[in-house]
Amino acid sequence: MNGPDIIAILPLLVLTVAAVVVMVAVCIRRSHALAVWLTLAGLAGAFASLWPAASLAPIQVTPLLVIDGYALFYMGLIIAATFVTVILAYGYMEKQAVYREELYVLILTAALGSSVLAASNHFVSFFLGLEILSVALFAMSAYLCHRKISLEAGIKYLVLAAVSASFLLFGMALIYAQLGTLQFGQIASMLLGGVSYDKTLVYPGLALMITGIGFKLAVVPFHMWTPDVYEGAPAPVTAFVATVSKGAMVALLLRYFYETGAYHLHSVFVVFSVIAIASMVAGNLLALLQNNVKRILAYSSIAHLGYVLVAFLAGGNRAAEAVTFYLVAYFVTTLGAFGVVSVLSNGERDADSIDDYQGLFWRRPGLAGIFTLMLLSLAGIPLTAGFVGKFFLVATGVSSSLWGLVFVLIITSVIGLFYYLRILVAVYKSPAETGEGAPAALPSVSWSGSYVLAALTVLLVWIGVYPSPVLDAIQRAVSTLRLF
Repeated sequence: MNGPDIIAILPLLVLTVAAVVVMVAVCIRRSHALAVWLTLAGLAGAFASLWPAASLAPIQVTPLLVIDGYALFYMGLIIAATFVTVILAYGYMEKQAVYREELYVLILTAALGSSVLAASNHFVSFFLGLEILSVALFAMSAYLCHRKISLEAGIKYLVLAAVSASFLLFGMALIYAQLGTLQFGQIASMLLGGVSYDKTLVYPGLALMITGIGFKLAVVPFHMWTPDVYEGAPAPVTAFVATVSKGAMVALLLRYFYETGAYHLHSVFVVFSVIAIASMVAGNLLALLQNNVKRILAYSSIAHLGYVLVAFLAGGNRAAEAVTFYLVAYFVTTLGAFGVVSVLSNGERDADSIDDYQGLFWRRPGLAGIFTLMLLSLAGIPLTAGFVGKFFLVATGVSSSLWGLVFVLIITSVIGLFYYLRILVAVYKSPAETGEGAPAALPSVSWSGSYVLAALTVLLVWIGVYPSPVLDAIQRAVSTLRLF
């Protein structure tokens, strides 16, 4: 590895060093504020290092990683979302009577694994990045181990992540056994280059890989862990799992299936179509039955990943742009929604029941307004980022004549309006209507939490009203993705 290679992977190196520095600092002196500041400084340094890396892009760093505009864009998105998560975690963890500092080592490690996934173009780096991310998420989900529900979430995620890793490894092994390569580009040349191969190994290998990726994306029928982990994990960790973890997997999904040309295979198209329809239908219908806000958002996320798969199946640069833009909107919206849950939670439990939001508008109108915008964006209401993102998904599906998938997307989006409105009805219900007397006092909101929620709200409306700058950046990034 030479000098340009080191500069190209500088964001990964900075994240690694930041995790080590925070770990050593915690060993020397326990200070929640110090750990947070060191973490934020490390993330800021990693974000700044994207520009030196961009000056060399595209560059292949060993056979394992490719640093191009696409990888750097997703790295930036991951680092920015992690930055927001850390700020939310600071106010949340201040209310907890546990050791707080180690959480930030885990968050940095998870961000590192996610960034490796975004830059992977080889099965080895794919699996290493995935395991770095997963191992950190086990501990993050169960971090509040004095809560049985949090411990249960960590154990469930551990078991199901191990199962998904097994499927992935077996699938990789079958593909390697037939094609003799682990690099995405070489796989493409064999699948589409006229080289004869035995489908009895390649197709089962792809099926096993889709199964493993499906577990990580939490799409139907691999979604079983999602509501329990979302409910049991600390609210900022749930925000991280819902955004950074899934965003990294979508980045890998696009690169793997587009750069290998596997999405051209009819059987792959059919399987993903079934998964997309099942996720949109089941995610929205199951959300209707919930009274827990975190579980509602969990099932909602399953549906949203189904929406993303509609554009993914369209193929081409336009599809990659639509998926990436939707992820940006989804990141902003989901971080904002779980941010409200985080700031309203206390040291004993998270504010995850719909009853916790009864009459919120009359007690905290600012938070109620922010929560309203986030939920409306998830529902795809105009003038929000979610609406523009969903518009691009539909337009991409229509341009590829995926009429059945687009029809299901539209119908299930209408169904989704109901459970978002259920929460909003509770938020704006007057104290006289609740008939429950004086509501319980809400915890104080930290200045850091207030600022980050305000920033997310501004960004949400800005992208919804004027999406051109974000779309231009996405188009430049996606243009570096090799399509077959």
